[in-house]
Amino acid sequence: MRSGAVAERRSARTTAQPRNPVTTPHRPIAVFDSGVGGLSVLRHIRTQLPQERLIYLADQANVPYGSRSLAEIRAFSEAITHFLLNLGAKLIVVACNTASGAALTHLRQTFPDVPFVGMEPAVKPAAAQTKRGKVGVLATAGTFKSQRYEALMARFAQGVQVFENSCQGLVDLIESGQTDTPATEQLLRACVAPMLNEGVDTLVLGCTHYPFIRPLLAQIAGPAVAIIDPAPAVARQTKRRLQQHNLLARSDSPGSVTALTTGNADQLARFAERVLDFPLTVTTAVWRNNQLFTAQ
Repeated sequence: MRSGAVAERRSARTTAQPRNPVTTPHRPIAVFDSGVGGLSVLRHIRTQLPQERLIYLADQANVPYGSRSLAEIRAFSEAITHFLLNLGAKLIVVACNTASGAALTHLRQTFPDVPFVGMEPAVKPAAAQTKRGKVGVLATAGTFKSQRYEALMARFAQGVQVFENSCQGLVDLIESGQTDTPATEQLLRACVAPMLNEGVDTLVLGCTHYPFIRPLLAQIAGPAVAIIDPAPAVARQTKRRLQQHNLLARSDSPGSVTALTTGNADQLARFAERVLDFPLTVTTAVWRNNQLFTAQ
């Protein structure tokens, strides 16, 4: 984990077990991902819930999660959850398919009083809408290896041919801002060409980074192939969970969005400026002794 010369400010509750955050509606919703991918979810939550305060955490010091071990991802996710609860989060969105697959059950067991919303590849709607019975799933290796993904396949993909590709290297290209470069197009074509040759008519974006290359993917796949992004459904589920817990902010609240990254704050801010239609202030968080701290 990364540390450095940045001065660190530890809150009084950093190492203590966080207090139950499910108390008042004015507290923020927290969203986290390994990198920029969760911004694809954040923008839909902002549209669905403009009155809410939102905090985004990008763990770019450790991106990508897809090639990391189950134990590493759980450790990152648990430490990030402690950090976000100490910032007052009332609900946490795990806006990362890999972290959801590896750690969501663990997080719910570890923090039973905290409402969580996770990600999962949209296998169910894809299986329901395919006309040829052939679906392509683009996700990380970590997602494909998860029990959550196996359960999805067992429940919803019966009678459907599913073609999978982990698109190795694609997350790194997106993290560096290369959403429409020749290198990205070349890699993406190599990933989806075998699926298209097999006749898939539906593609599932099983990583939150991938919506940012959706225009390029649509160009490659053509108009006859549907592309499913689960982010809008996640935003709707976030609203439902808030309603269940009576935690919706007042409708006349102006809402706000702030962000932290364990990587380069300027780099995240530049990427956010390209893909979001609202301003995003980014500050730095740092890892030290397997815990997160706000930098000052």
